[in-house]
Amino acid sequence: MKGTKVSLFLGCAVLLAINLPFVFAEVVDRVVAFVDDKAITLSDLEDNYKAAAKLRPDIKKEEVLNTKINRMLLLREAKKLRIEGANPDESIREYIELKLRTFIKITEDDLREFYDKNRKEFGKAEFDDSREKIEEYLVEKEVNIRLKKHIEDLRSKAYIKIQLNN
Repeated sequence: MKGTKVSLFLGCAVLLAINLPFVFAEVVDRVVAFVDDKAITLSDLEDNYKAAAKLRPDIKKEEVLNTKINRMLLLREAKKLRIEGANPDESIREYIELKLRTFIKITEDDLREFYDKNRKEFGKAEFDDSREKIEEYLVEKEVNIRLKKHIEDLRSKAYIKIQLNN
């Protein structure tokens, strides 16, 4: 009987020693979202959130996460077209230029109409002096509209699972 207790005790001690690293294991990071086959970890989100909060203190983690997802989708599309910039921002910029901006045409009538509707904003500046700024503004406005729609389309075709619990 005494030998059985010792054997049982030693067996338990050996099992505990073998499993000791697992007993004290802790979760170091967790996945907060999936975009297709790519994971976004909590630590990655936290890093992005800290950087974004420096520029916009009122930003929410959900906004940062959605921005990260959108960037991942745009980068994926850029890679499909073999666009490789010096960094991810450059790749996204080149992709938007190629996929969206090149198809935007602002007519002379559009420029004139904007100038006439917003005449007070230009003060004494004549149309010809303001033409370039108006065109830049109207192109950027249209790029933003098309980009929002394009991202909605990309998101609808991607597998996205968000597991963010505040």
